[in-house]
Amino acid sequence: MTYFTIGKLSRALGVRPDTIRYYERNGLLPPPARSSAGYRTYGDADLERVRFIRKGQHLGFTLREIGSLLDLRASDTATTADVLAITQGKIAEATSRIDDLTRIRTALTALAAQCSIDIHIADCPILAHLASISRDGAQSDGDPSTAGAVKARS
Repeated sequence: MTYFTIGKLSRALGVRPDTIRYYERNGLLPPPARSSAGYRTYGDADLERVRFIRKGQHLGFTLREIGSLLDLRASDTATTADVLAITQGKIAEATSRIDDLTRIRTALTALAAQCSIDIHIADCPILAHLASISRDGAQSDGDPSTAGAVKARS
């Protein structure tokens, strides 16, 4: 078994030591053993666990969700259906975010198409849209389709 100090572990994983301490404080990593000098010592299981956490973060899982996945992984009674339920929730969340980003791209593309580099800044349809008030008197939500037509000043 390999033993690591927090510095060696963090370098092996490409993270800062504060990240490892954060995982410990939040219960994602068990409290480390201590050397006779009081230094934290970590083993191969800790290295693998932090890799698991980092991979989960890269897939968009929150630390809370990763904690749940770690608990399921260690459970004798958990099933893959439990893991799948968390993953399907993450897929639904990602789909919703993609839909939101697509809506934003569409709105920005429509605004950019109305903008000409030859007009005065006061006539900029993008700035006019951002400053517009919707029909019910509320600030525009940023979607050009909900704020009515953007009109350039004459």
